[in-house]
Amino acid sequence: MVSAVKNKEDKKSLLAVDLQSTSLDIWQTKYQLKSKDGSKIDKNIDDTYMRLARALSDVEKETDKEKYYDKFLWALRAGAIPAGRIVSNAGAEEHKPATSTINCTVSGTVSDSMDNILDKVHEAGLTLKAGCGIGYEFSTLRPKGAYVSGAGAYTSGPLSFMDIYDKMCFTVSSAGGRRGAQMGTFDISHPDIVEFIRAKREDGRLRQFNLSLLITEEFMEAVKNNREWDLAFPITQKEIDEDGLDINDNSIFVWREWPEQKNYITDNEGLVACKIYKKMPAQRVWDIIMTSTYDYAEPGFVLIDKVNEMNNNWFAENIRATNPCGEQPLPPYGSCLLGSVN
Repeated sequence: MVSAVKNKEDKKSLLAVDLQSTSLDIWQTKYQLKSKDGSKIDKNIDDTYMRLARALSDVEKETDKEKYYDKFLWALRAGAIPAGRIVSNAGAEEHKPATSTINCTVSGTVSDSMDNILDKVHEAGLTLKAGCGIGYEFSTLRPKGAYVSGAGAYTSGPLSFMDIYDKMCFTVSSAGGRRGAQMGTFDISHPDIVEFIRAKREDGRLRQFNLSLLITEEFMEAVKNNREWDLAFPITQKEIDEDGLDINDNSIFVWREWPEQKNYITDNEGLVACKIYKKMPAQRVWDIIMTSTYDYAEPGFVLIDKVNEMNNNWFAENIRATNPCGEQPLPPYGSCLLGSVN
C-alpha cells in the first residue's frame, strides 16, 4: 500500500512540470514504442518509464522483481535517464526482437587480410542494424602501394577499405530511426597518416565516420624536440626473406608496440619490427593535424598511451579505439552503456 502511494506521488511530481515541446517531439520520434501499424503502445512518457522499469527488473529473481520495479520506476521519474538504446528497445522485444540495448561497441581487431576485413564489415553491419554505434582501428591495414603477394598486386590502402565501411553504414538502416554512428581510429606512425588526416577534405568522403588519431608519447616527444618521425608498418618474415632485408638495420626498421603480433616479427619485449616507408619532420605532421582540426574540427586526438596506462584492466586488454563519439575507450569487442541524470 505504501509503495503504491509513493509511486502515485512520484508520478504526480513528474507531471507537475510540463515537458518542453522539443523533449516531447524527441520522445515521440525516437523512444515512444509503437506497433507496426503506427499505433501507440506507450501512450505517454510514464508508460515508457514503466516499460523500462519492468524490463530492467525482470532479470532479477522472482521474489525481488517488484521491489526493483519500484526502485527503477522511482529513479526514472526522478530524472535518471538510461541511454537511448535502452529507452528505445528495453521491453520492446515483441515489436523489434533483433535490436540491442547497448549503445556503443568497438569492433574486433581488423586484421590485414581480405577475409578478415570483409568479416568485420559483416559484423559491423549487423551491429549497426541492431542500433549500436561502433568503433574500429584501421591502421592495422598495410599502407597504400604495399605489395600483396597473395594477389600479386599492390594494395589500395586502409582509406579505400574505410570507404567500404562508410557506404555500408550509409546503406544499413539503423534500428530506432537514427543514423548509424562509427568511429575510425588511426595510429600516428602509419605511412598513410597524412591521407587519413586530410580524408574529409574530399567532398562526401567518410561522412558516416568520426575520425581520431592514436597519438603516442613517442610522437609528442619527437614534436617537442623537432625530430624526424618514422612512418612504418609491420613486416612479415616472408617479406624479409623475399626482399633480402637485414632486420638489424636501424635505417630500415623500427621496433614498436603493435595491437597484433600474429605473422609479424617480435622481440623479447613484445615489440614488432616495422619497416620504415618514409620519414617526415614530426613538427610537420603536427602542423597538418592542427590545420585540419582548425578547418574541419577533425580528426580527434586520443592519447592512446595514457588511455592504456590508466585503464584498470590494462593487464587483460589493449585499447585501440573508442565508441563513436569518443566518450569511452574500449577494447576489441568491448561495449558500454551510457546514461544521464536530469
